[in-house]
Amino acid sequence: MILGSILNPINSSMLAVALIPIGAAFGAPPSETAWLVTGLYLATAVGQPVIGRLVDMYGPRLLYLLGTALVGIAGLMAMFAPNLGVLIASRVLLGLGTCAAYPASMFLLRSEAERTGLRNPGGVLALLSISNQVISVVGPTLGGLLIGLGGWHLIFAVNVPLALACLVLGTLLLPKRSELRTHPGQGLDLPGMAGFAGMLTAFMLFLMEPGGAHLYLVAIAAVLGAGFAWWELRRAEPFIDLRVLRGNAALLATYGRQVLAFTTSYAFLYAFSQWLEESRGLSPSHAGLLLLPLSATAIIATAIAGRSAKVRAKLVVGAATQIAGCLALLGLHASSPVWLLLIIGGVLGISQGLIGLGNQNALYAQADPARMGSSAGLLRTFMYIGALLAAAANAVFYRHGATTSGLHGLSVLLAVVAALLLSLTLADRSLTRVGT
Repeated sequence: MILGSILNPINSSMLAVALIPIGAAFGAPPSETAWLVTGLYLATAVGQPVIGRLVDMYGPRLLYLLGTALVGIAGLMAMFAPNLGVLIASRVLLGLGTCAAYPASMFLLRSEAERTGLRNPGGVLALLSISNQVISVVGPTLGGLLIGLGGWHLIFAVNVPLALACLVLGTLLLPKRSELRTHPGQGLDLPGMAGFAGMLTAFMLFLMEPGGAHLYLVAIAAVLGAGFAWWELRRAEPFIDLRVLRGNAALLATYGRQVLAFTTSYAFLYAFSQWLEESRGLSPSHAGLLLLPLSATAIIATAIAGRSAKVRAKLVVGAATQIAGCLALLGLHASSPVWLLLIIGGVLGISQGLIGLGNQNALYAQADPARMGSSAGLLRTFMYIGALLAAAANAVFYRHGATTSGLHGLSVLLAVVAALLLSLTLADRSLTRVGT
């Protein structure tokens, strides 16, 4: 479960230090290489609830194996990409492949809880969260070292052995469908999936190049969104059960926190890494090393907080530290001392560890057990919507390169987003009941 679930964060985080060298290799500015981020998250945002629903219907084994096989194929495709377009296509395929492991893991945890009577496997949830946090924040350092050893192609090559390991372990260890209580439905809601995908794609195309000339994309997204809601509310087996969400305000709030939290987390990860390389003049290897405090504090925060199933304090402290870290970015300039860069990374690592664990624990308590796979997939979908918003914000503020003024402008926006996250958390009284 852990090995499969880290495939997405390792590919997300290693890319943070590779965008500048990839842009140099293909002669592309940051506004174009941002599609390497957007392509992955757009595919994942759409694919997560689709594959999560398939996990609920057919069990985790088949989807896990198919998904991890796609990851290996995408890794090979990226290694030999002749141009930026092919590399972006490989990231889309990679995004689809990484969709299966997390909903499969949550499905298995819920099945085991029902079998044993243990309602909240907090230790396992914490371990799953820690592993994802570790990879997310160690990824830039690992990516920098790989680029220093053999160029940016190596960050894609690691997918091949990881995928092979997942295939072997999944074949040997994952239970067959007949051994689990699955929830077969009436088939896939293809119109609903198409409407959801079209809505997200149109909205992201606008965010990547906002302006009056592209307002028609907002109109298209609104029409597709309205049609999607109309269709889903009338279908017996919808792609996303809006009726369940409408009656579960606590789960909706968790999804909202996920969007806000990861908009800030991913925007910082990519923007800060590019700024270190382009404006500070560091190599990818050195930029990755400077992000080590991000990993250390995230691991420590998750390990300590994982001992308790309560979530409200984790989310409040996490949101407050996000605000502090974003405001600290406003004081940076090209000659800022290294110790200040390390402290900022450490502060934002605390928030990443606490919020990721808090939202995961909240989802486990709030979701309908019969739809745990799709609910967990949706949690990842909303995380990747935040990543998409982050990619769009980075593209806007770094349109002319990863400049200090662009970083400062982005920091103001992220501080506002983090303040909204804190407000939403404080207003959600249902969090006091989770873990008690």
